[in-house]
Amino acid sequence: MTTSVNATLEQQTPTTDGFSLPVSLMSSTDKRSSSLPTDDLVDEAEEQFSWTTAIFHRKQMVPSDPDAIATRRSVFDDRDLAPHYWPKKEYENLHRFDPTARWTYREEKALVRKLDWKIMLMAAIGFSALNLDRSNINQANSDSFLQDLGLTTDDFNLGNTVFLLAFLCAELPSQLVSKRVGPDHWIPTQICLWSFVSLSQFWLTSRTSFLVCRALLGALQGGYIPDLILYLSYFYTKTELPMRLALFWMSLNFCGIVASFLAYGTLHMDGVAGAAGWRWLFMIEGILTLLIGFFSFFNMPPSPTQTKTWFRPNGWFTEREEIIIVNRVLRDDPSKGDMHNREGLTFRRLWTAVCDYDLWPIYILGLMFGIPNTPPATYLTLLLTDIGFNTFDTNLLTIPYQALGIVTMFLITLVSEFVNERSIVSMIEDVWTLPFLVALYALPSNPNPWIFFAVVTGLLSYPYTHAIQVAWCSRNAGAVASRTVNASLYNMFVQASGIISAQIYVASEAPRYQRGNMILIIICIVNICILYPGTKAYYIWRNRQRAKIWDAMTTEERVHYLSTTKDVANRRLDFRFAH
Repeated sequence: MTTSVNATLEQQTPTTDGFSLPVSLMSSTDKRSSSLPTDDLVDEAEEQFSWTTAIFHRKQMVPSDPDAIATRRSVFDDRDLAPHYWPKKEYENLHRFDPTARWTYREEKALVRKLDWKIMLMAAIGFSALNLDRSNINQANSDSFLQDLGLTTDDFNLGNTVFLLAFLCAELPSQLVSKRVGPDHWIPTQICLWSFVSLSQFWLTSRTSFLVCRALLGALQGGYIPDLILYLSYFYTKTELPMRLALFWMSLNFCGIVASFLAYGTLHMDGVAGAAGWRWLFMIEGILTLLIGFFSFFNMPPSPTQTKTWFRPNGWFTEREEIIIVNRVLRDDPSKGDMHNREGLTFRRLWTAVCDYDLWPIYILGLMFGIPNTPPATYLTLLLTDIGFNTFDTNLLTIPYQALGIVTMFLITLVSEFVNERSIVSMIEDVWTLPFLVALYALPSNPNPWIFFAVVTGLLSYPYTHAIQVAWCSRNAGAVASRTVNASLYNMFVQASGIISAQIYVASEAPRYQRGNMILIIICIVNICILYPGTKAYYIWRNRQRAKIWDAMTTEERVHYLSTTKDVANRRLDFRFAH
């Protein structure tokens, strides 16, 4: 694997049938593959790890020669199978698709770093805006928010339920809009719209206005996360995306730390212009996220080949870089070429994705995995103030678990990527949570405030595996159209999980919520002992079913199947589920 790109390019001589001509010289419908030697390509199998290999042998992935070819082997290197995976003619990056393209590890590393600065950074900032306006109500709870509006904790639960219901109902409509107008347009619009609602909470006066604002916020924020995942999938491969999504949720924790300091300062504005501190909190954070939304309009290009605009005449990427981005993404997942980025979903494709029972196990995990730690996280500021900490100390005491959460989330995502494992690694979140829930349940009725703080902080420092499961769902969907809908469906189950969680701690059990904690312990055990092992076993069984049929086919039979089958995305016999 020491052949340089230049050496390979010297070998690119057309054959008599013209088969090796680059795609730029072919017609858009000429679905032929390369006749270049393929022994210089990197086999995907070289990147797969077992637990034993990962822990005890730690294989070195990057060769000593940075100028060695980094191009991965794919179906486009098989002249018989390639035509059945070719991007459609409407695909916006087709002019940069070239199955003969080769690039080096040096080029790929530099390009991924550039993508992280250009694409990932803005997406992470936008995700932080979501977190600011979604969670500031918890910080307001440490002030006189409930008392000023005449609300009880049950009213607070109702507000969370209304928010989550609206969020859930907006998921699929948001995805339909995003696919039609493009996530690069819809995402900044979403941020700006919900920012106006967020800052308008400055003028809340009653239970009714509180519930209306929660409903509007949920409706406008619903679908944002799947929209963002869809957008990032245009630029990153399936192995790179989980780590980037983990960075999202790490940025969420980092944003929470910043928000805690911001709340600490803002709540000291109590009485300024005759307004309570929590009102200024909503106003200032709403204005901040509105600015983020405005700048997002100028920093989210539609695709790798569409970065040039009137305010950016030179674009972000050179022609060479565009070729590398497009071809590495399509080699990794050819299904990303089956739709263009302004193509809406048909009802048939929508219904097919909804009926995809092979993704239901992940949906069930989305419903159940977050319940054990959600009520303690939602009620944290109330729990700390009830046990004796004041408003300002409470906001500062939320920082340690968020800082520790960044570390544990980063480590668990590294483990998942390192061992190419999802189900068992994702289960570690509940394994971590269980002993702390037991300790929380076993504390005396009037515990020492600092012991209580230590237990709750340990519980909420869990390794958050949501990023792994979102990428897992996206990977197992198998196509852009399916991925768009299935990501929304998964997130809808996660929001439904929040609705269930909002009913577990009730006002009559305050401040210890013993019955609620016992329910959380039972759910945690079910997740660990049944749901995660069962999901892994299901996908192993499904892969074996398909492999038995596919491996028995001859090359001619495979070509015939691919040219005649009506199966799409993960319904095809050549698709394998990740687990």
